[in-house]
Amino acid sequence: MLTRHEGFGPVVPIVVFEEQGEAVRMANDTEYGLISYVFGPDPGTGIAVARRLESGMVAIDRGMISDAAAPFGGMKEAGIGREGGFHGIHEFLETRYLGVSL
Repeated sequence: MLTRHEGFGPVVPIVVFEEQGEAVRMANDTEYGLISYVFGPDPGTGIAVARRLESGMVAIDRGMISDAAAPFGGMKEAGIGREGGFHGIHEFLETRYLGVSL
């Protein structure tokens, strides 16, 4: 099924669902999770659905989500770690803890 594979191309599957829970289950029923797109009647509904999706990035009521200041990366088999933004720079840092008795 087209919705269960990680395709890189201009393909937009249209899937009919009866309730939000069913849509979330279908969206999460894949081993990939790079990005999801949610279009809804209002931002609150979009955010509520986005919180239930298993993907590294969720675009709510917009077609473009890329931003140099935002972390880029997925969940599941779509990648580990992030690049870009505050979270991406952490991959290149070494944290040190100093405990000092005064």
